[in-house]
Amino acid sequence: MIIWHNNRCRKSRETLQLMEGKTTDFEIVNYLETPPSKAELKEVIAMLGIKPHDLIRKGEAEYKDNFKGKDLSDDQWLDAMVKYPKLIERPIVIKGNQAIIGRPPEKVLELL
Repeated sequence: MIIWHNNRCRKSRETLQLMEGKTTDFEIVNYLETPPSKAELKEVIAMLGIKPHDLIRKGEAEYKDNFKGKDLSDDQWLDAMVKYPKLIERPIVIKGNQAIIGRPPEKVLELL
């Protein structure tokens, strides 16, 4: 299992804590320091069963300053997330060919 984690995010910390209480068999990826590639994002978005735009954090300054009100293609949203990883909703937990956004954190229990 992998968790795309941001330690500054309360929901991400809560999800990580919940995982640590259930298993030790996972890798923590600080996705702001090690952003996912476009291919990785495509793969995870497919696992989540959503569109790239649905993975965007619309409250972030990067969104408001650069993308608010714009109608971008899926490919353009992927490029935006690669360039501005803060835009990626968090946390994301990946296990095999399944992924879940940990909002609320208890959703991760579906993968454990």
